[in-house]
Amino acid sequence: MTKNKNILVVDDDAMIGEMLKAVLEFKGYNVIVSGSPEETEKNILNNKIDLVLLDKLISGVDGTEVCSRIRKNKETAKVKVLMITAMHNAGPVCFEAGADAFMTKPFDMDILYENVEKILSA
Repeated sequence: MTKNKNILVVDDDAMIGEMLKAVLEFKGYNVIVSGSPEETEKNILNNKIDLVLLDKLISGVDGTEVCSRIRKNKETAKVKVLMITAMHNAGPVCFEAGADAFMTKPFDMDILYENVEKILSA
């Protein structure tokens, strides 16, 4: 397990954010939840984030735009991004924006955990 890694969950559904936080903290990760996609880069830098779990559609903002900004910023470009969406055909767009991985909702928590482990150990 990749312990002591910092994960930022960016999702405007507070219930999903808190559920992901609880599951990932149980697995030994430090987790911050944000419903504000505009603050993603600031959160990455201020909290030394290793992985961002990024919803594709957040408060009227397209998560792929947030992912693109992360990749274009020298200070955040190497942070891993796992994009999550209910849109099953959005994978290619997420990868084009720079996502390291993509998952569709609903998802099994064990599969989420496996993906997080795989991304952080790569």
